[in-house]
Amino acid sequence: MPYDSSLDEQLFAKSFETEDGRLTVSVYSYNNGAKKLQIVRENKDPEGNLRFAKMGRLTKNEAEGILPLIQEALTNM
Repeated sequence: MPYDSSLDEQLFAKSFETEDGRLTVSVYSYNNGAKKLQIVRENKDPEGNLRFAKMGRLTKNEAEGILPLIQEALTNM
């Protein structure tokens, strides 16, 4: 069965902003299935626009910034 975006329900989403971009922690449920945590990184390009980037590694500041968001997201799972 192919992915159908209309079946993907966002239950929670909060972001942590840095000078380089944004990290978003969210909880999704696909087709009323298991709730799953997602972390997305967006980096700023030279013009200041946000662009999706591979998650990769976190700095200590980023980890400390999203930890409360992860804990809040877990209450929504």
